[in-house]
Amino acid sequence: MNQIRSSLFFALLVTALLGTSSALADPLSYTVDPTHTSVTAASRHFGTSTVRSRYSAKSGNITIDPAAKTGKATIVIDMTSVLTGVPKLDEHLKSLSFFDASGYPEATFVATGFAFDGDKVTRIDGDLTMHGKTAPITLASTNYNCYMNPNFKKQVCGGDFEATIQRSLWDVKYLIPFVSDETKLAVQIEATKD
Repeated sequence: MNQIRSSLFFALLVTALLGTSSALADPLSYTVDPTHTSVTAASRHFGTSTVRSRYSAKSGNITIDPAAKTGKATIVIDMTSVLTGVPKLDEHLKSLSFFDASGYPEATFVATGFAFDGDKVTRIDGDLTMHGKTAPITLASTNYNCYMNPNFKKQVCGGDFEATIQRSLWDVKYLIPFVSDETKLAVQIEATKD
């Protein structure tokens, strides 16, 4: 009987220690991969078609603590990289009328909170600084996954996120309401474990 109690106590002790070590696991750090990270903005043009523009990521770092269900991130977007497929429109978006990319060449997103469903990130709350102004935004995940990259044998995590913003909050007001204030953002992001 004592041997059974001893075995049961040992099994419970091992389980508790394993649970503790998992809960105390270090947060995981990732570096944003600019070749797989970008933001696409979409605004309605005179209530008719949708104008889309793409902006490349410049740099970024993400830390996720799966046990604590917390995280933090800073991602820098290159506003001079705007690409619409129409060179004159690209220059117009970089001009003083819109984003003034010469005066404000970067936009920065700083995450203030992460939401999870199991190990999957479902939402990221944060502050977007653009055009000299800062305002909160929420990125909702439409897809999130991690995989082992076969080329450099490191874990990569990321997915697709969406947000809807009012560009006037960042003092980008040109042609409102003919070009809508409401702008939909689609964020593609991948980051490699450090």
